[in-house]
Amino acid sequence: MSPDVVQRLRDARRYLTPADGLTGTRGFVPLWVLATATYGVGDVVTTIAIIEHSPTVSEANALVRLSVDAFGILGLVLLKYAVFGVTLAISIVAAVDGDDFFAYLPPTVLSLVGTFTMVYNARLLLG
Repeated sequence: MSPDVVQRLRDARRYLTPADGLTGTRGFVPLWVLATATYGVGDVVTTIAIIEHSPTVSEANALVRLSVDAFGILGLVLLKYAVFGVTLAISIVAAVDGDDFFAYLPPTVLSLVGTFTMVYNARLLLG
């Protein structure tokens, strides 16, 4: 590796090691924890509950519906985690490049989407 790449990777470590643990002032790790909880767990679990246990409600997202029709619940999980992985990669590359906006944007968007869909799905399940 070139010295420039090594230095950029060292500089990116500041995002991954917050000064105050998970409550660090930078917020990178806490945002990814929130994104994991809301999008990675909450949205996936409530979507599976709808697909498996609700005869009157079906998946509205065409891509998710196609994935579930083709591969079942595994297709849903793989699709959701592929999105998660791509956004994590974007965030880490941005962190390596020192771009704060794109380092923090992906976990923020996933957290918002995950929270909205989790609450919406729960509302659909409750009737």
